[in-house]
Amino acid sequence: MTKAEFVAAVAAELDVPKTVAAETVEAFITVTTKLLKAGDKITFPGFGTFGVSERAARKGRNPQTGAEIQIGASKSGKFTAGKDLKGL
Repeated sequence: MTKAEFVAAVAAELDVPKTVAAETVEAFITVTTKLLKAGDKITFPGFGTFGVSERAARKGRNPQTGAEIQIGASKSGKFTAGKDLKGL
C-alpha cells in the first residue's frame, strides 16, 4: 500500500476529505519522528510500540575488496508489534 492509498483509506474510514486525512497522516509522521529523535518511546496498547534501537560500533568487511572496515555506532527507529498484531 502506498502513502496515497493509505491516506485514501483513512479518509474513507473517517468520512473526511482526502486533504484532511493527508494532514492527519503527515501530523502523525511528524510527531512520531520528533519524539523518536528525542529518544522517547510511543506505545499504543494492543497495536504496538515505536522506539529507538541502538547498534554498537562493529567490524565489517568490504564486499568488493574483503578489507576489514569499522562500522560506526548508529540509531534506528523500530516497531514492536502489540498483542492485536501478533500472529496475523
